Amino acid sequence: MRAVVQRVTAAFVTVSTEGVMRESGRIEAGLVVLIGVGKEDSEQDAKWLAEKIVHLRVFEDSEGKLNLSLKEVNGSVLVVSNFTLYGDCRKGRRPSFTDAASGVDGLSLYNLFLEELAAHSILIASGVYGGDMQVSLVNDGPITILLDSKKLF
Repeated sequence: MRAVVQRVTAAFVTVSTEGVMRESGRIEAGLVVLIGVGKEDSEQDAKWLAEKIVHLRVFEDSEGKLNLSLKEVNGSVLVVSNFTLYGDCRKGRRPSFTDAASGVDGLSLYNLFLEELAAHSILIASGVYGGDMQVSLVNDGPITILLDSKKLF
């Protein structure tokens, strides 16, 4: 699984339903996580990624150092599915998405990822898996981290 993690002061996501945009999730201070599921991913990847994100030290302590985790600052998480994180642009100009999980497999691991976050008593909001969404956020720092459960980067 891959994630783009952004520290934010606020964020929300809207989803198109029958051509009408409706808000699906909103958070105040915390993290926005764009999450992509790969076809080779397993339950272990979802669990590893959730654990990593909950304990990622990207919030300042009293000395201004990035020493605190989401859990320690009582932050929230807005999770948005994003299969394009598996876009391969090495050849040509059009991305290939052959490494992304199928809809059914991806949804299952996406839901497991949400469950794993919830197990840490983190306030969670989310978009709709596979939905046509628009994300609005105020990036704080800016701090943006790339994570890959296969540790490719």
